[in-house]
Amino acid sequence: MTEILAKIQAGKYHDPFEWLGLHAVGDRFVVRAFMPSAETVELQGVGAMQRIESTDVFEIYITYKIKEKLAVHYSLNWIEKKSLESHSIISPYSFQPLLSEFDLDLFSGGRHLHIYRFLGARLMAVDNVDGCLFAVWAPNVKRISIIGDFNGWHGLRHPMRNRGYSGVWELFIPGLNAHDNYKYEIVSHTEAILHKTDPYARSMGLRPDTTSKVSPLDTYVWKDSDWLAFRKKRQWLHQPMSIYEVHAGSWRRHEDGSFLSYRELAEQLVPYVKDLGYTHIEFLPFTEHPLDESWGYQVSGYFSPTSRHGSAEDLRYLIDTAHCNGIGIFLDWVPAHFPRDDFALAQFTGEPCYEYNDPQKGTHQDWGTLIFNYGRNEVRNFLITNAVYWIEEFHIDGLRVDAVASMLYLDYSREHGQWSPNIHGGREHLEAIDFLKNLNEVVHAEFPGVLTLAEESTDWPMVSRPTDAGGLGFSMKWNMGWMHDTLSYAQTDPVYRRFHLNQLTFSQLYAYSENFVLPLSHDEVVHMKRSMLDKMPGDVWKKFANLRLLYAYHYAHPGKKLLFMGGEFGQWDEWNESKQLDWMVSGMDKHAGLVNLCRDLNNIYCKFTPMHFYDFDQQGFQWISCDDVDNSTLAFIRRSQDEFVICMFNFTPVPREDYTIGVPQEGLYREIFNSDAICYGGSNLGNGGEVFSQHQSLHGFEYSITLILPPLSAVFFSNRVVL
Repeated sequence: MTEILAKIQAGKYHDPFEWLGLHAVGDRFVVRAFMPSAETVELQGVGAMQRIESTDVFEIYITYKIKEKLAVHYSLNWIEKKSLESHSIISPYSFQPLLSEFDLDLFSGGRHLHIYRFLGARLMAVDNVDGCLFAVWAPNVKRISIIGDFNGWHGLRHPMRNRGYSGVWELFIPGLNAHDNYKYEIVSHTEAILHKTDPYARSMGLRPDTTSKVSPLDTYVWKDSDWLAFRKKRQWLHQPMSIYEVHAGSWRRHEDGSFLSYRELAEQLVPYVKDLGYTHIEFLPFTEHPLDESWGYQVSGYFSPTSRHGSAEDLRYLIDTAHCNGIGIFLDWVPAHFPRDDFALAQFTGEPCYEYNDPQKGTHQDWGTLIFNYGRNEVRNFLITNAVYWIEEFHIDGLRVDAVASMLYLDYSREHGQWSPNIHGGREHLEAIDFLKNLNEVVHAEFPGVLTLAEESTDWPMVSRPTDAGGLGFSMKWNMGWMHDTLSYAQTDPVYRRFHLNQLTFSQLYAYSENFVLPLSHDEVVHMKRSMLDKMPGDVWKKFANLRLLYAYHYAHPGKKLLFMGGEFGQWDEWNESKQLDWMVSGMDKHAGLVNLCRDLNNIYCKFTPMHFYDFDQQGFQWISCDDVDNSTLAFIRRSQDEFVICMFNFTPVPREDYTIGVPQEGLYREIFNSDAICYGGSNLGNGGEVFSQHQSLHGFEYSITLILPPLSAVFFSNRVVL
């Protein structure tokens, strides 16, 4: 007994419930409480408890008769040493274990899709007693206590119950409320004392505050049932998808530089995106992160919406508003790595826990971050349940999985000698691959219509093919090859483009090997890469004309579309996460014309079925002319089942008059788009809105049309009689 007392007093006893609380002692009972900040303690309704000499343990012996009258969840009254204030609380050590063995077994096996409902901090009532149940996974440690405002951040006040083999610790504390601050004090097996945020916390303080917060109960009433029903049955492969990529912290800001709230984003961003005709918004990570400059990609709170913009309920309002306006929401999700911040996941138990212990697998060479241990069941479960959490609790429509390439290869960004091969002698990261397959299988099985998008920059095969066919199981993959080749060509002076037309035609050799998204993303407008407009060669007129041409090519090429914010109005400066976009220019002259162009491209892409129906299928595309290098022109057909659109591009600043191309059928061709139109800031050279075919064979077709191609422009023609 003396040894147990000494360990409790020192905060090193692994099972406080074995000693504290109510216990039978012979023919009597004893109630014990460890109250290191108390001067005196009383068992309510019974009498004063006695301090065990030289300890902070108080106890009182009671008879069976008194015990029968004692409330199961008895109260303790005490007076604080320093303040002499009186307090009362129902003893946390009067409660039985609350997490079931079934849930713990599923979690230990890595198969609990909803473990987020059990771990973390949950307000609840137990036996009609209101309070908060805390539960955390931390294997191989000597003690874990809950510290917070409610106990003066005293690490010995609330030691937790050890749930044995599972590595989970739990404690129900009565009387706590929403927004109470807390952390875990962990005593490692080497007796180091760590203060850690809750990995499953649903709310955290605003940086530099790193505390976890007890999250309020979710009472939000969703209004998006029609959207969810539509999403479930939507044939997305054949539907238009035009994504507006947003960093919530810098899209707009208040005049004083402060962030917009989620509700303000709902009122400003959603109508803006709807007016421009985008079908989806993709947010850079809005999970909690300590450093603004990381853009959200170094996550410290995987279950916490960043408090920069408000509460979880506010975020739900933003997503609900988008859905009620027919706009889907994608979340940038980061399972590839996490930061080394000592308050968060890094060495959570004083040693590698969420990360690999092996530095050849556990550290990221490029970003100085740590890599999740995909071979550990509880870590895999943490990530899988996190994906489920965002879909279930926030109605997210898809996860864009960041840095997939870094997960697939053991030698990613590593030199010889810095990595070890897998059991088959290869460079493939088998555990990460298995995790990604499992992720996609869970999402697609549990949430029909929810999509997963891979940022994958290598030639890994079958990224967007089902797992039962040997693929990774993603819905779509970012087409990084198309992006690099297209931007390289667009930045080339038109004088030299005749030597590089293959940069545009090469994509057709692999365009249907995956379900591709064509990204013009945030990564292309930072780190001295210049803004989309400033990338373009030539004087101001040519820069705008080139950008209009690039966007037209973007929409005409097979694949779903993505554009980062600011690109739609031609921001001159590179994106800077520390300030809002340069909205002053958005309504000026050619900038306003570019906005008109993006709006009309979205409208044409959505309205004309050939522009999207076969985005992932060879039968939706046919070359007319891909070898006119002297004129630097391209012509191709986008097809659906019963319509087609002719897409024609002139990549030089020279007008091409009487330019003839072959077409599939005779009749009238209506000009549905001309990037040189005056409403877009162009010179308004064109074809008067329509052209008629002639019976002249060309490019393998029986008929042909003769056009005027404006300089640095794209023109689209439809065979649809009624537009």
